[in-house]
Amino acid sequence: MSTFSFKLDDEKIAKIKETFNEYIKNNPNEYVDTFIQKEDLTITIYKSNKVVFQGNDAFFYASAYLDVKKSRQAGSDEVGTGDVFGPVVVCAAIIEESDYPFIEENHITDSKQLDDRFIRKIGPELINRFKHSLLILDNNTYNRVHETDNLNAIKAKMHNKAYLNMLDKGYDIPKAAYVDQFCSVDDYYRYLANEKNVYHELIFETKAEEKYPAVAVGSMISRYAFLEYMDKLNEKYGLTFHRGSSDTVAIDNDIKYFIDKFGKNELKNIGKLHFKNFDNYR
Repeated sequence: MSTFSFKLDDEKIAKIKETFNEYIKNNPNEYVDTFIQKEDLTITIYKSNKVVFQGNDAFFYASAYLDVKKSRQAGSDEVGTGDVFGPVVVCAAIIEESDYPFIEENHITDSKQLDDRFIRKIGPELINRFKHSLLILDNNTYNRVHETDNLNAIKAKMHNKAYLNMLDKGYDIPKAAYVDQFCSVDDYYRYLANEKNVYHELIFETKAEEKYPAVAVGSMISRYAFLEYMDKLNEKYGLTFHRGSSDTVAIDNDIKYFIDKFGKNELKNIGKLHFKNFDNYR
């Protein structure tokens, strides 16, 4: 099920009410102006003009009210959450309509589909070209925070901070601002319940990095920053840490070799200690 949440002007809201008039239902929530429910779709219109589309058909209906084709847009994605070693990196980026020739010419897409050599080559150009906010959560901080926050809570707080940072930089964030969805929208905002400031004008969708160039740019900048970080980590310890988590034998050998040289206490600075690979060394 996809979820899209964004603000619309009065004219578009009136159009939604007119289009779905026969599906309007009662809703006791005092903050809700109109609640619409039909098969595979619910639309909640809040008095604040925030509109939430949910359901299997949400993308089809939401796209009619928000131009997603070659539009000015923002997007955020994260890298490193599935890697035993190294940081978690989140980047939110903005693309302008004038950026689309560059995006098409350089085949900007999900970083997981691209060769690391290409990421290393184009990464600096993306950083210089696109307005963005880049956050890198080192392993020591990650392990400390993970004692109270699960991975999704950590990601939610990093995505939220990335968008707030762009506001602090004076960037005009487009209405079309996408997050590659990693949990339910309700959970996302529940994780942020104790945050002082929360950026709410977001559209959530799974595999967003394959659909929206802004998310792809965020993904590629994140990947570039992750690779650069790992280069420095490898240089610092004189090792080449295996990436990902699937090659358990190689990763276990990395851990054993590392402990022999640097001791168990240093593990918190190179890996995410909740991975099972570290079970015998806590």
